[in-house]
Amino acid sequence: MSETKRIIVGISGASGVAYGVRLLEILNSLDIETHLVMTKAAEMTLGYEMDIAASKIDALAHTRYQITDVGAAISSGSFKTLGMIVAPCSIRSMSEIATGVTSNLLTRAADVVLKERRRLVLMVRETPLHTGHLRTMTHLSEIGAIIAPPVPAFYTKPATVDDIVTQSVARVLDLFDIDAGETRRWGEDVKGGRRSPVRVKKK
Repeated sequence: MSETKRIIVGISGASGVAYGVRLLEILNSLDIETHLVMTKAAEMTLGYEMDIAASKIDALAHTRYQITDVGAAISSGSFKTLGMIVAPCSIRSMSEIATGVTSNLLTRAADVVLKERRRLVLMVRETPLHTGHLRTMTHLSEIGAIIAPPVPAFYTKPATVDDIVTQSVARVLDLFDIDAGETRRWGEDVKGGRRSPVRVKKK
């Protein structure tokens, strides 16, 4: 009997909550069980940016946990998952995960994923970044996390904001070897031609 494929989805209060929502929509269409945890700030951002009630997001997930439920299944390493994606990931959440001093279920679940050597992907949403942020990201990378800021891929010629969001989320799922069927791939769906060499006029 094959094991159930599970992914933990964390949505923090950074701008870009659409990334988390689209991630849930795609995973909902696949045979992958999603375990959702949202911060209070994420619920506020949801209202500001998408005008959607949190209850509608709950319906996209297999299980939704309260942010204060530190006794939830995803707070234990014995609960097997493929890993966790935090989309978007705020600087505060990133910093808690980096230190291991976690104050809620989202950061606790991420810490568990790291200690179990599972895949943790943080879609950090902040710019510009100061040196402290960059050092924190370096530390996270050194202990096993993948920092994946949602940077648009313009070679796909996106026509809408949803195109940009979907491409970013689908590329993150590639990191789990999950083909969402939504990625426009260079050299496959997008053909790259060889450029002519640039000639520099001598003075």
